[in-house]
Amino acid sequence: MQDLLEGVQQVGISLLGEAWPVAWVLIKIVAVVLPILACVAYLTLWERKLIGWMHVRLGPNRVGPLGLLQPIADALKLLTKEIIMPAMAAWAVIPFGPDVVLSNINAGLLLLLAITSIEVYGVILAGWASNSKYAFLAAMRASAQMVSYELAIGFALVSVLMVSGSLNLTEIVVGQQKGMFAEQLGLNFLSWNWLPLLPVAVVYFVSSVAETNRHPFDVVEGESEIVAGHMVEYSGMAFAVFFLAEYANMILLSTLAAIMFLGGWDAPIAALDFIPGWIWLGLKAFLVVSVFIWMRASFPRYRYDQIMRLGWKIFIPVTLIWLVIVGAWMQTPWSIW
Repeated sequence: MQDLLEGVQQVGISLLGEAWPVAWVLIKIVAVVLPILACVAYLTLWERKLIGWMHVRLGPNRVGPLGLLQPIADALKLLTKEIIMPAMAAWAVIPFGPDVVLSNINAGLLLLLAITSIEVYGVILAGWASNSKYAFLAAMRASAQMVSYELAIGFALVSVLMVSGSLNLTEIVVGQQKGMFAEQLGLNFLSWNWLPLLPVAVVYFVSSVAETNRHPFDVVEGESEIVAGHMVEYSGMAFAVFFLAEYANMILLSTLAAIMFLGGWDAPIAALDFIPGWIWLGLKAFLVVSVFIWMRASFPRYRYDQIMRLGWKIFIPVTLIWLVIVGAWMQTPWSIW
């Protein structure tokens, strides 16, 4: 009997040892996904509040104190119609700190671009599955815009890849913590990629706005003219998935902008290094995503031909030219990388 108990105990310990790594991965996934979903929900509230403040009018202020429960009320309303869970796979390679990342793989940037490029299929299939020629035409228009600006984003990120010499997002952030300004003067923000790569940083940001179909590039879903485009036949939670995907993509692209051009988790000056890195990353992403909202409240909508001309005739040539300039710069004695 004693041998049997010892055998059962050893089997239990062995099973626990094998299960713990899986459980730890699941815990880390939940720790990333739940805050991101909360950020998506409350980004909608921040957008309505910020635009209301800019337009001198009230935003949501009825559900909960200061309207803070409005996103929860919206979610409950939509969940009573249909239940669908969105995917959050792209966040697996986003580093929130030097050692705070779900999967610190060497090809993290490549994986991120591969995952985010798949969203165009969702738009095309949504329009086709609607069994409506209007929705299908809108899906084709949307996919053409998304592919055009994905190219500009890709070329902009190639510049970062060149100066970093790595596809690993953690190494890209670490590479921005070097140089005279960061190591000698403690002015970390002057060593970030935004300064030497300013043209492509601007291209990346504006292309991100167009990629997410945000105003002033929202002819894809201009509600007042074409009634939500490829989403016109969807309602309830089916519509909410498209709606939430747009905001989730805004947060992802803003976080990626912070990692690629704004030093990621790095503090702007060395004296503030005592603040945890994930707070700096969150503040930078919040700043970028607030500019998304600022643009929506400030600019008139572009025509579709203007949107396509901007992407193909301006942004792509600018990124290609800057790639050549950076490549030549890196071969000179004045290279800062």
